[in-house]
Amino acid sequence: MTRRSKPVVKAATPLTLSHVDAATGEARMVDVGAKPVTAREAVAAGRILISREAMALVRAGAIKKGDPLQVARLAGIMGAKQTSALIPLCHPLPLSGIDVTLTMTGEGIDIEARVRTMAQTGVEMEALTAVAIAGLTVYDMVKAADKTMRLTDVRLMEKRGGQSGEYLAADAPVPSPQPSPRKAGRG
Repeated sequence: MTRRSKPVVKAATPLTLSHVDAATGEARMVDVGAKPVTAREAVAAGRILISREAMALVRAGAIKKGDPLQVARLAGIMGAKQTSALIPLCHPLPLSGIDVTLTMTGEGIDIEARVRTMAQTGVEMEALTAVAIAGLTVYDMVKAADKTMRLTDVRLMEKRGGQSGEYLAADAPVPSPQPSPRKAGRG
């Protein structure tokens, strides 16, 4: 797997916090009404570290509550869909695709979420929420076998679309070319 040496970011003007009113310092929801609808995609990743003994139970299908990977995958999808209800200043978005993947490793479970939309703002928070909720669901399902689990390394790996352009984390695998999303309004 090839890795980039540093993040790809578009040169920008001085950084400001878009959710803070410059005059008053109060939190505000950003008005995206004048922004064009564009294809947007975000990929987030994280992992939950689990003891060898508990992972042996997961691999054997011996978790009493059921298959934690399948339940966590569904929970991650549901979490992405509920992001605007959980994060106060997130816009509700029409999500066109959500993929949550959980992969067992020697140390636990790696989690990745890929979220897509055609909208006026990005889906980074939806991808991050999907990863976090999937990890918390694994914890809930496996906690009887291991209370020392740690949800860790939740981060944005890739982002495409919108005014700020492309972002690829330094430790992200170089992405394979993605098919061009359909334009808004076409079926």
